[in-house]
Amino acid sequence: MPSPTRKTKNTGTTFRSAAILSAALALALPLTGCSSLDTTAPSSARAHPPADTQARFGSVDCREAKCIALTFDAGPSEHSARLLDILKSERVPATFFLLGRRHIEKYPELVERMAEEGHEVASHTWDHKILTRLRPDEIREELERPNDAIEKLTGHRPTLMRPPQGRTDETVHRVSRELGLAEVLWSVTAKDYTTNDSALIEKRVLRQASRDGIILLHDIYPGTVPAVPGIIDALKRRGYVFVTVPQLLAPGKAEPGQVYRP
Repeated sequence: MPSPTRKTKNTGTTFRSAAILSAALALALPLTGCSSLDTTAPSSARAHPPADTQARFGSVDCREAKCIALTFDAGPSEHSARLLDILKSERVPATFFLLGRRHIEKYPELVERMAEEGHEVASHTWDHKILTRLRPDEIREELERPNDAIEKLTGHRPTLMRPPQGRTDETVHRVSRELGLAEVLWSVTAKDYTTNDSALIEKRVLRQASRDGIILLHDIYPGTVPAVPGIIDALKRRGYVFVTVPQLLAPGKAEPGQVYRP
């Protein structure tokens, strides 16, 4: 996505409100500045499970299956209901990293539906502020507010979060650890914030997909949800099994304060 300091044209059709335009200018960059992070791969997490964890997680064992995780940032939005319909029809679980302000607040019924239909509901912060620019108390507020809202709606407090733009540091790790949150990055990005061309979004995902991959998409953009059926069908034909991020790590478990990336 463009740097927050650059100007982006508003076509008048891409975004339906100033709120969505604001989000578009600030959403995830492709891990800029994160190349030196100490991260844990899903395979490493699976190889070192906690002693009290069962050998398998649900019906999928990613030590044997060719797994991939589909994740969506910055929702819910007006497009999320259609996305949930598609995932339900395809029997595909996903992980949703939700924004609080103007998203969880606006679409609480969709947050409830995500949890009820078996998806992992996680945090993308309250207001999409860049955490590495904040004081520890501000980081805490950005992370606690969406967790409180999600827990109120679903009865489950998130254990995962995705830092805006993938930007994180030791202070973010420390606060996340104190709040019981693991950080999840990604290995596949369609850069769907740059285009409404669903065919191009699908092509980009399929070109980058690999075993244990974590796919980053955004269900706030009009071109993304129409690309999802083709992505699912093509990856299923390649032998992939779709899982949530916790399933991808199992029988390991996401540890608070750790950063996970394939």
